Amino acid sequence: MIAVIIAADLLSPSRIHFGALLVAAPAITASFAGARFTAVIGLLALAGEAFIAFQTGTLNTDSMKAELAAITMVSVFVVLFCHVRNRERRVLAQVRSVAEAAQLALLRPLPGALGPLRLASVYLAAAAEARIGGDLYGAVRTAHATRLLIGDARGKGLPAIADAAALVGAFREAARRDLSLAELAADLEDSAEFSPYRFAEESPAEEESFVTAAVIEIPDDEPVLRLVSCGHPPPLRIHDDGASLLPCDPPAPPLGLGHLSGQRLCVCSFRFEPGDLLLLYTDGVTEARDASGVFYPLQERAAAWTQETPEGLLKRLRDDLFDYTGGRLDDDAAMVAIHRR
Repeated sequence: MIAVIIAADLLSPSRIHFGALLVAAPAITASFAGARFTAVIGLLALAGEAFIAFQTGTLNTDSMKAELAAITMVSVFVVLFCHVRNRERRVLAQVRSVAEAAQLALLRPLPGALGPLRLASVYLAAAAEARIGGDLYGAVRTAHATRLLIGDARGKGLPAIADAAALVGAFREAARRDLSLAELAADLEDSAEFSPYRFAEESPAEEESFVTAAVIEIPDDEPVLRLVSCGHPPPLRIHDDGASLLPCDPPAPPLGLGHLSGQRLCVCSFRFEPGDLLLLYTDGVTEARDASGVFYPLQERAAAWTQETPEGLLKRLRDDLFDYTGGRLDDDAAMVAIHRR
């Protein structure tokens, strides 16, 4: 660009000047290069303008001095801009690495197999730059069964992340103990209600928090699954005949609100035969809308994917969900697919 502008200026009639366009060279360079390379381009542009002035004998004119000053000023400003931008990029890279580490701590990738089950999971963030949110899932292997948790903490941002992290930690600790499924859900209810300021004389104001959750146990030696639903969307069983929801009646309140009803936790049992697929999901999936505001028809779409593996099912579902919503989700979505071999 610098060479073309210099040549155009020298070859054009004396009344036409292109040298002032050299100021664009460092400005454009700043959009894609670092501070050092931008400074080099600024110096080359300045040298090119001086060369034009020397060749045309206009070095001492006021207009040429103004053009040289303009190139110098713009070059200095864009170099400073590049320096600040690069520093902020380094900070952003560090923040992203911390966020990814936090996500791995909160949502560890599920193993591909647990006992007779094959598993796959996916987390879809509503924000393009987001890494973590209030949706959660977990899986724990016991001596004769696999226990799973999926949930969605109220709200967004750091409070929801804190509630999700606390519940996942409580599940990982309690699920491996010799507790029945109802006792496990009750233990999670106690964890969700616990406040670290319970016995403090002064405690900060806390917003009401709760987590919708589904706690599931799949024994190795029975073709069934047991479910405790705490205000969470029902799992979807995908089989040769289609897809069917597994609602637990009556459902319990979300974790953290059990004290409001005093209702006993109900354990529901459903068939889960070899070859079946089980899909756990959060409401970010079923509440996704198309351009006309219609909710995503999960059960209808999943009924066509009866022969998929867990990984294949989640890939199809993720792609179809983004196609349905035009590539944008209004809420985070977590999904776990389980196949009984």
